[in-house]
Amino acid sequence: MKYKNKLFIISGPSGAGEDSVIEGLKKVLPIERVVTTTTRKKRSEIFVEDSYYFISKEEFEKGIEDNLFFEYAREYNDQFYGVTKNEIQRVLECDKIGVWKIEYKGVMTVKKIMPEVISIFIMTPTLEDIEKRLMKRGEDLEYIKQRMVYTKEWLKHRDIYDYEVINYENKLNETIKNVKDIILKECEK
Repeated sequence: MKYKNKLFIISGPSGAGEDSVIEGLKKVLPIERVVTTTTRKKRSEIFVEDSYYFISKEEFEKGIEDNLFFEYAREYNDQFYGVTKNEIQRVLECDKIGVWKIEYKGVMTVKKIMPEVISIFIMTPTLEDIEKRLMKRGEDLEYIKQRMVYTKEWLKHRDIYDYEVINYENKLNETIKNVKDIILKECEK
């Protein structure tokens, strides 16, 4: 099957499991991940770090000035996140399935520019599940509070997505299969 020019957004609030789903998809599908450029600091999660280019705020602002970004936003943590036009081109030109992890504001921007991009919302059954997962990660209480406020705002926009998949606790393989099935169905169109 030819996957050229198939781009999928996988999106969800912190703790929903989007990175775990993407990592699982890499084991069962030919995935090429869109790499986000950010000004935030690196964290300890090793497998997530290959999905970011880390640059300074000054470099990011210069990229905005030079119109290098396809989309970008300043987020809740006062850090910039965005994807360059060159990065989108790189992924579209490969013979794999492009997977792009962005938050809901980015989804709204992308859908205006590229309405054909399929967006999949990953969520837990309840808000409390998000909070528990963030606590399990050892996040500090201030971060968790910020993320919960942001998640509530995010949920007001869940209708912008083409699909929604619930990631139940201890059912990650089932979630990966559900997302894989959506991707394969869309690739056949």
